[in-house]
Amino acid sequence: MSLATDNREFVILGRISGLYGVKGWLKIFSYTDPRENILNYRDWYVRKESNEPWRLVTLHNGKAQGKGIIAQLIDIDDRDRAAELLGAEIAIPRDLLPETSADEYYWAELIGLRVLTVSGDDLGRVDHLIETGANDVLVVQGDRERLIPYIPGQVIVDIDLAQDTIRVDWDPEF
Repeated sequence: MSLATDNREFVILGRISGLYGVKGWLKIFSYTDPRENILNYRDWYVRKESNEPWRLVTLHNGKAQGKGIIAQLIDIDDRDRAAELLGAEIAIPRDLLPETSADEYYWAELIGLRVLTVSGDDLGRVDHLIETGANDVLVVQGDRERLIPYIPGQVIVDIDLAQDTIRVDWDPEF
């Protein structure tokens, strides 16, 4: 397995959530939409802790199974070896993702950005996003947790990846 350490160059697509059978198959919780898209990438980088380097593993086989995904990795052929990867995040190099248009962003690009109101109040940083069906929601951690609807042109005024900021039209008291 090769190692990579530059975390900003990777996008997390899922995590290893369980074991499936005795021949090294893994249950995968995919963050992709549709969830099977994680299987479009043959080379995965995995790590269990955020301070660890990414380790390269290669997908041998995978498929949808019920409401999830199962996968088998090359050189992981028994349950004990598979168990060593439980809880690991799965990522790919950012440059393998399709290009987005000027007004589109991957969730992974928004996580960690500082959220500022149009009047300059610092609300904190995007911790994660929630898909609600109506619109996505930014979960912002600052002096307290805030749930801010992701509605471009209304609530979301500007996203500046170069400055690591999102400007929002949002009452800081809410």
